[in-house]
Amino acid sequence: MKQFFYLLSIVASLTFFSGNAVAQSQKYEVGPLKVESRKAWEKQHRPAIYNFFLTEVFGRQPQKQPKPTYKTIGYDDKALGGKAIRKEVAISFEGMDEPMLVLMYIPHSAKPVPAFVGINFKGNHQTTTDPAITISKNAPKKSELGSDPERGAAVSRWPMEMIVEAGYAVVTVYRGDIDPDFDDGFKNGVHQIFNSQNKPKADEWGTISAWAWGLSRVMDYIESDKLFDKKHVAVVGHSRLGKTALWAAATDKRFAMAISNDSGEGGAALSSRRHGELIRDLNKNFPHWFCDNYNKYSDREQDLMIDHHGLVALVAPRPVYVASATLDDWADPEGEFLSAKYASSVWELYGKKGLKSESQPKPEQPDNDGWVGYHLRTGKHDITAYDWAQYIKFANQHFRK
Repeated sequence: MKQFFYLLSIVASLTFFSGNAVAQSQKYEVGPLKVESRKAWEKQHRPAIYNFFLTEVFGRQPQKQPKPTYKTIGYDDKALGGKAIRKEVAISFEGMDEPMLVLMYIPHSAKPVPAFVGINFKGNHQTTTDPAITISKNAPKKSELGSDPERGAAVSRWPMEMIVEAGYAVVTVYRGDIDPDFDDGFKNGVHQIFNSQNKPKADEWGTISAWAWGLSRVMDYIESDKLFDKKHVAVVGHSRLGKTALWAAATDKRFAMAISNDSGEGGAALSSRRHGELIRDLNKNFPHWFCDNYNKYSDREQDLMIDHHGLVALVAPRPVYVASATLDDWADPEGEFLSAKYASSVWELYGKKGLKSESQPKPEQPDNDGWVGYHLRTGKHDITAYDWAQYIKFANQHFRK
């Protein structure tokens, strides 16, 4: 009898691993994700899709986490005309030259508040005109995108008062404080903490995955601060940082919502459409963003196990929002919409409504009353007050029930 149960356990194990192997080798169609049940999604399809993006697109993050040190370097409880508390916290790690400087505007409240967390392009000091904001030693140089050193240069992308007045905290960190946005051979930023070799292996993290890792370290801090409602934190990003927001939510389920603004190729857009920016463009122009394995798919989009609707679906069953702009053809607005539409079937497995629109909505006519949101904004590649208004509305639906 013992031998019978031993053999039975072997058969069960082989069946389990065989099922996983089938899932990992399965090629998914570009269309609505066809998954037979919630259990099948959680046990078979999601792990396989996650593993594909982990090893073939963004790259594995280190499993061992260094111990952080938190130091408050700035505080003002009368910020934004008395509407908010401003905090600056330096997050340091042994082996990293400079700390991550995290800027927070937190509305005055008798109870913990929900938050939007995101990375900024040009430095914390450019998200606001506040003269007290610390300028990072990693602040943009002329060789980097966004070299304007002036305070408040990116204030239109970060409407702090608008967000705070809606009852949300804003938490942001400069991308260069996590990992530099240029090909430095991965010798600086967080890579220097972990990589004994000069360059990560082919399936190990590029810069986008490093930025996502940094967002998780910011989330670690949020969990330690009693001012925040840690169960209601949305991760948000624009362009390359929109790609980062999706991957951060995929890797860290503590983020209760993901918002992708104009993320394009490598983010929400469907690669197989070959419209606007292509995988080969990313790998040529930004070789540090993705893991080396992603080079396999330059001009070979047909070899992808799954297109980027799979990345959007990894956020399920948490709410996700994808946004586009009419003049942002390089990011393929229709491809971004279709990705959100095709991913919606996964939310339906949980009895949650995805996108109701069958075709891309017209400008300023958002489809955002379900668990998958989308809008097309008139204008260029940017994140604006209009976009933020939609994200606040979406967060209200899911965070203030």
